[in-house]
Amino acid sequence: MQIQDLPYSDPGVPDARSGPRLLWWLGRNQLDGQCKALLWGVLHFVSVCALPFCVGVAVQAAVDRSATRLALTGGLMLLCGTGIAVGDTFLHRAAVTNWITAAARLQQLLARKAAHLGSALTRRVAAGEVVTVSTGDVEKIGWFVEAVSRFTAAAVTVVVVCVALVVYQPALGVIVAASLPVVALAVLPLLPRATTRADVQREKAGRATELASDTVAGLRVLRGIGGEELFLDRYRRASQEVRHAAVRSARMWSVISALQVLLPGLLLIVVVLRGVQLAREGRITVGELVTVYSAIMIVNYPLRHFVEIAMAYSFSRPSAQRAARVLSLERPTDTDGSRASAVPDGDLFDPATGLLAPAHAFTAVVCGDPDMAGRLADRLGGHPAEPAVSVLLGGVPLDELPLDHARSVVLVQDKDPVLLSGTLRELLDVPASGAVRAEDALSAAQCADVLNALVQGSLDASDPMDARITERGRSLSGGQRQRLALARSLVADPEVLVLDEPTSAVDSHTEARIADGLRRLRSGRTTVMLTSSPLLLDRADGVVFLHEGEVAATGTHRELIGSEPRYRAVVTRETEDEQRRAEDATGPPSVREGSATTDGAALLGVLEPLEEIEESA
Repeated sequence: MQIQDLPYSDPGVPDARSGPRLLWWLGRNQLDGQCKALLWGVLHFVSVCALPFCVGVAVQAAVDRSATRLALTGGLMLLCGTGIAVGDTFLHRAAVTNWITAAARLQQLLARKAAHLGSALTRRVAAGEVVTVSTGDVEKIGWFVEAVSRFTAAAVTVVVVCVALVVYQPALGVIVAASLPVVALAVLPLLPRATTRADVQREKAGRATELASDTVAGLRVLRGIGGEELFLDRYRRASQEVRHAAVRSARMWSVISALQVLLPGLLLIVVVLRGVQLAREGRITVGELVTVYSAIMIVNYPLRHFVEIAMAYSFSRPSAQRAARVLSLERPTDTDGSRASAVPDGDLFDPATGLLAPAHAFTAVVCGDPDMAGRLADRLGGHPAEPAVSVLLGGVPLDELPLDHARSVVLVQDKDPVLLSGTLRELLDVPASGAVRAEDALSAAQCADVLNALVQGSLDASDPMDARITERGRSLSGGQRQRLALARSLVADPEVLVLDEPTSAVDSHTEARIADGLRRLRSGRTTVMLTSSPLLLDRADGVVFLHEGEVAATGTHRELIGSEPRYRAVVTRETEDEQRRAEDATGPPSVREGSATTDGAALLGVLEPLEEIEESA
């Protein structure tokens, strides 16, 4: 695989049982690239380590005054120089290719997993950790994959040099061959401690990244409540902890690097002393002594890659562990489905709560617990993030349909929809039935002021559809973002639309007009809205009240507000004391039931003038 061939048509199925297994899987899938890098690495390192032999032969030829051998040695050195240049060039090319292709393969796998899991990903893994895995961790894993081939080439070269020295000059070669493994492996006892410190540093850096990500995401809210300094102080403390951990980790790695200089230096001293003694005795020539000395000096170059591979593995192992954790996540349902992709039609029924949303009707759901409402909305869309009993649409379990088909039939807009950066035209370019025009959807969602704001904030767009939306729509208010997201959902025009608090950040007058636009545009379609807004509830065909996870009452808004105290407490935000005083004032339950008709008639008399005021507004 070459860089120009990216992305992979099929990145494969990773072995995500553990971090080391994921690294091994990546290495096996790049065996061709690893072999190329190994061959070029061996050529480069062997050419470098062959120079001392050429120098030794040249020195001895000068001592013996042999012009022929001196000229031959010059030719060999030229050949070694060519091997060094060619080997280094193509080694770097092959190694970087391995790095980039490994990182690209892993990023593709992570992107596919994120798309497959959807909202379930951030419920199981923190958003900051997902960012860390897809950026810094991918780079560290690619570094290890790239370093493997260079380390293998360096190890092969060290073995070749030891064998060559033993053959060339046994008296000194044996000392070198016996000492080099000790020099290369002497740092191994320090690696566990260095790895532990590096893990602590990365853990603290991950927490700091999560804190920064959460702070940026909620910056608008922090400014509103004056909490910027509080979170800034928290980030300062987290940043200082990362710095201290990084210094402790760097100290250990500096000790390891120092040993890689000290131990070869001691070996060089021992060999020189022994070589001088042998030269005085006439057992070796000056050229042989120079060759062994130069070989020990040069062999430090490939030995450095032993430290590099240790560092690369210590940094990439926890990164691979985090990546394996993300890649091992699965949905609780079979996304391929067990039924044919037929279009189900009929009532939407949730067995877990007993909720029944009639087909082709506008049903509102009131739930006092926002978290439970979010789980219900997720469940109504089919294939929920958490294991649950499947919702039925026309008697067909949605979890048994293929995931993409279930999403095309039932569209769920959660309480915090995301707006992707791009133009408004691109935002509304979603899979749709084609029955609803973008202009009609924007009008129903009351987006006129949003369009004006987009045009005013864009320097080169006179048409609102060509105006650009910033990342997550940060330049817009919360209500404006909600209305654009609602317009996007209306353009899709699914058979069943589930809306979770779609107007929580919108003023009451705009909310009333949105409710009318929804009824008009979704006529003949099934719409389920989870809300506690009286304006929206009053426009619904029917209201379902959920209490403690089960259906407690059904009816219209005006019926329930007068007959169900728990419903009234949720909708009107009554406190327990206010509710108790209301109960004391109205008497026992029998009296309240007898007066429900009177209360309802009085409520109708209040709501009708309000409707006239809203319509005139």
